[in-house]
Amino acid sequence: MSKKQKSSFSRQVDTCQECGSPNRVHDYDTGETVCGGCGLVLYEQMMDKGPEWRAFTQEEKTSRSRVGVPTSYSVHDKGLSTAISQVDRDAFGRKLPLSTRLQMWRLRKWQIRSRVHSSIDRNLAQAMAELDRLSDKVFIPSQIKEKAAVIYRKALDKGLVRGRSIAAIAAAALYAACRGSGTPRTLREISEASLVDKKDVARCYRLLLRELEVNMPIADPLTYVSKIAERTGISGKTQGLAIQILRDARKKRAAAGKDPMGLAAAALYIACLKNSEKKTQKDIAEAAGVTEVTVRNRYKTLKKQLKIVTPD
Repeated sequence: MSKKQKSSFSRQVDTCQECGSPNRVHDYDTGETVCGGCGLVLYEQMMDKGPEWRAFTQEEKTSRSRVGVPTSYSVHDKGLSTAISQVDRDAFGRKLPLSTRLQMWRLRKWQIRSRVHSSIDRNLAQAMAELDRLSDKVFIPSQIKEKAAVIYRKALDKGLVRGRSIAAIAAAALYAACRGSGTPRTLREISEASLVDKKDVARCYRLLLRELEVNMPIADPLTYVSKIAERTGISGKTQGLAIQILRDARKKRAAAGKDPMGLAAAALYIACLKNSEKKTQKDIAEAAGVTEVTVRNRYKTLKKQLKIVTPD
């Protein structure tokens, strides 16, 4: 086809031969280009760039997708490496010969070695595995785990992990992610799940805040009310009354400088007394992870400053 014929053909496709309208409509289902003015089919051999299969539900579409998982900071190589499985069979299910199996075994071995060839990769592999275990044990959402992984990577880049326990820094990063996002997880819960002493996790947490210049929001006792109530079986009506008590305490600045978990437990105890729910200070203290003395002291403070009258 000559240049003159090509330019003539492009002008014919750009405009309709019937009405001369430049308005074209592309129908990707039928592979046609239709004139928007008169409806004439201008081109009917459009290339279909979609998949060759059909999906009728979102789950079926996801399962048939040929793309890999998205990049993730909670995986030490961000999920960009190739994984060679240990299945010794081909695509048809037939067993591979011995020579091929030995070759795949050697490839798998060197592929695993290449993923963790440096000390930083080995550190990240161990830390991300620990983060994954901690998140599963204390029921942390995936987006919070991603934030914790980002915090740990920043600490590793600044050299804060050198000479310190990987498990302690990982637990501190997870606690910092929970505090920053408002997820109700205490330092004691994370330290018990990580099998690291609470003082070590707290020391690493303060180190991360100081060196990474992270500003944490003040812990809100309202986020702990539903958690304690669920453990002790307190009704929703009583939870609403406890939340209202905490809001009144915030307005009168009666909650300043106090442990949020102890305040939430004391507010729930007052709400149980007012709604005649039989819950003892011991039950609520055990669910909150604080002592009975803490609940009793916060109870007296809230009752005095808010002038709450409770039944004997």
